[in-house]
Amino acid sequence: MHRSLAVLFCASALWGQNHARWSDYGGSPDAAQYSSLKQIDRTNVSKLKKAWSFPTGDRLRYAFNPLIVDNVMYVMAKNLSIVAIDATTGKEIWTHAPNSKYIVNRGINYWESKDRSERRLFVVSDHVLRALDARTGKLIPNFNVNLKEGLDRDPAKIALVQSLSPGRVFEDLLILGSATNQGYGSAPGDIRAFDVRTGKLVWSFHTVPRPGEYGYETWPKDAWKSVGGANVWSEFSVDLQRGILYAPTASAKYNFYGADRTGANLFSDCLLALDARTGKRLWHYQMVHHDIWDYDPATAPKLLTINKDGKKVDIVAQVSKQGFVWVFDRVTGKPIWPIEERPVPPSPMKREKTWATQPFPTKPPPFARQKFTVDDLSPYLSPEDRAKFRDDILSAANQGLFTPPSTRNTIQMPGNNGGANWGGAAVDPTTGRLYVISKDLPAMLKLETEAEQKRAAKDSPEQHGLAVYGAKCGACHGVDRLGKPPAIPGVADVALKSTRAELIQVIQQGKGPMPGTKINTEELNSLVAYLYNPTRATANVPVSSSALGDDKYYSGFGFMIASNGLSPIKPPWSSLTAYDMNEGTILWKIPLGDVPELAAKGIKGTGSHYPKVGPIVTAGGLIFTGTRDKKVRALDVDTGSILWEAEVDAALEGIAATYEVNGKQYVVFCASAQVGLTPGTQVPIDGAYVAFALP
Repeated sequence: MHRSLAVLFCASALWGQNHARWSDYGGSPDAAQYSSLKQIDRTNVSKLKKAWSFPTGDRLRYAFNPLIVDNVMYVMAKNLSIVAIDATTGKEIWTHAPNSKYIVNRGINYWESKDRSERRLFVVSDHVLRALDARTGKLIPNFNVNLKEGLDRDPAKIALVQSLSPGRVFEDLLILGSATNQGYGSAPGDIRAFDVRTGKLVWSFHTVPRPGEYGYETWPKDAWKSVGGANVWSEFSVDLQRGILYAPTASAKYNFYGADRTGANLFSDCLLALDARTGKRLWHYQMVHHDIWDYDPATAPKLLTINKDGKKVDIVAQVSKQGFVWVFDRVTGKPIWPIEERPVPPSPMKREKTWATQPFPTKPPPFARQKFTVDDLSPYLSPEDRAKFRDDILSAANQGLFTPPSTRNTIQMPGNNGGANWGGAAVDPTTGRLYVISKDLPAMLKLETEAEQKRAAKDSPEQHGLAVYGAKCGACHGVDRLGKPPAIPGVADVALKSTRAELIQVIQQGKGPMPGTKINTEELNSLVAYLYNPTRATANVPVSSSALGDDKYYSGFGFMIASNGLSPIKPPWSSLTAYDMNEGTILWKIPLGDVPELAAKGIKGTGSHYPKVGPIVTAGGLIFTGTRDKKVRALDVDTGSILWEAEVDAALEGIAATYEVNGKQYVVFCASAQVGLTPGTQVPIDGAYVAFALP
């Protein structure tokens, strides 16, 4: 029987680590984002055609990774519902509408009993863990876990727990991380494992150690009672054979000022190896000591076997926001190549005690740029923007990767939202190769007290804009500007996504489900000023307890964005880098995607701006991914050359996936990132899951 192959983007996978199926987030428990399927290969990929598409049924933004079990695919669509569809036709089977305002939207978890008599999907919404019958979509009775409970804090005072990323299933456990808020006094980032049948808590690992626990001395006394974070908000990986969970932890909170958490702050910014059955620590490596840069690792650790000095070595590789690749022996935690502790600049802040050194991997080389000077300014800046950014750079503190934030403007490169992010890396376990999608996005930080922010904001356009925002926008998008994604998008990073002209158009004319706003010119200008510079209006200043009392400092994320909505650094703004991990060397590096507005003028090879996509690798010698220029692509694993390209109706987010049903293999994209009305044409854009296959 002839067997043809198709590729499906936006996915997840389980069923062991043979990589032949896609029923767990990231392709398999080891998060390889790799498929052993190879019917689509370099010789025939150019023949791929659209096999089917499934409309999301609304104009919300999804970055969901489907699961595929047998002939059924599970997606998010229809106003945050979980929908089961036929994986070969895209026809709807059932829909579960949780009626939630806040839901994990990057993926879900699947579990089945050994005899397959029980099959469950796990969904977290409104901070509650629930289980669905995977065959019917109906809720499992008496399975209802409030994730705000059991953290030794008052649940009523915990603002945020659930992450937008799913956890990881191991045997009969569901292991979850969390997304604590960004301010002082946030929730602790405990890693917890729950019984998949009962929801009972089986084990918990305290990432902010308690008295008597390892690492307690790296914090001030009793810090665990008030300091939070050190959480896994992104992705776990599991070595099924050894029963080891690999957990990349985030920074402690507050992100940019740590005078109330003096010390190295274990287990923040660590790669943690835990016994997946008990939660016992096996080893750890801290990649940033006393983080005040928000340099947490956001990508799943990748498991590989490499040839090192003539011997096979099982490794775990962790990519990071700084552009580093950290490589360790998977069992012992010993670095594969030397990591050097190098002196870094001390903080000029009176109470801040930064760590004197930071670790730097000597190998492999970084995949992102780690400096930003006037020589690096983009050729696509207006004269006014060029002059402004030149002055900003020359007047800022700019002492390298670990320049400590202070009351002076401070440059970060590649920035706290640069480098690699969730879903951003894939590996080929058969060759020892690692592929990383990254973005170069410089940031400018500046610390101010709450009183200073209020004085600076007095009678400013930003202060007036805050009042306009509260009256006209806050009810939907929230006082924290985070929205209720994906139903109501956040606007905290609107400067990354829109030019001023585009933002004004959306405010006045509406976008998707958002209606146009009745607003006069003065209000409009003030609102736009606030959205582009909210820290000048004392917006989003956390109010919570800490050891600092009134002596707290705050900083905005400070993304550096030009008036055209693009980064001021010269392209490429996003890249795909291929590593040979046997040698610790870069094989090739290419810009990934284009900016449509520039491409229309013949300017290509810039890389897409602000990517939120992940690659997958197949045994057919291909890398599949999508970009925000509405393109899906297949690239050659050996060279990075584009072998196939297709355009879909909307921009891409999330991870690609490939699977096989009845001898035919499919690939699907989650094409729903660009929602609402396109500038100029005002044509509605509907999201969809789009599958491709060989004819």
